[in-house]
Amino acid sequence: MSIYKRFYGIFLVVISVLFMNASLMAEDALSPYGTSKKNLHNYPKINAVFDANYTDPNSLNILYAFVKNTMKPLKGKMVVVTHGPELRAFAKENYVKYQGIMDKMKQLADAGVEFRMCHNALRAAGFKANDFHGFVTVVPAGFPEIAYLQSKGYRYINPLPYGVRDIRYLDQPKLKK
Repeated sequence: MSIYKRFYGIFLVVISVLFMNASLMAEDALSPYGTSKKNLHNYPKINAVFDANYTDPNSLNILYAFVKNTMKPLKGKMVVVTHGPELRAFAKENYVKYQGIMDKMKQLADAGVEFRMCHNALRAAGFKANDFHGFVTVVPAGFPEIAYLQSKGYRYINPLPYGVRDIRYLDQPKLKK
């Protein structure tokens, strides 16, 4: 075997080791704090109240996902208190426009979720208590209703309307399959 072939073989081994080390160093540079741990434990039975106050009624689609994903592991009573502009989606007169959303809300109601609506807010919006679908209960006021439920042991959840589906790919579009 010629000296050039030996040198070439050694050269390839050295280059391979360098690339492997560079790859490991790059990985370490991206995770200076280590790797996350998993703690996928079960939850005790917990009652929760969701504070719904959305400018856009379409945000109720995200609320649907939040409630559905919360009620399953908590196994307690779930109450949605609505007291913002989204309440117009619950109005019978707007059923055609918001039918898809209302079908989802009714599905939650059929699963045991209570929907309570602020009387003050609906009056300010120009509605009357009987303008809404039958699965809605009108209560005197939204914030006091939330406080009342909290005094009864319900845990407060403020489901902001920000979805997370595929958010990883905003920064890493190459990773999307």
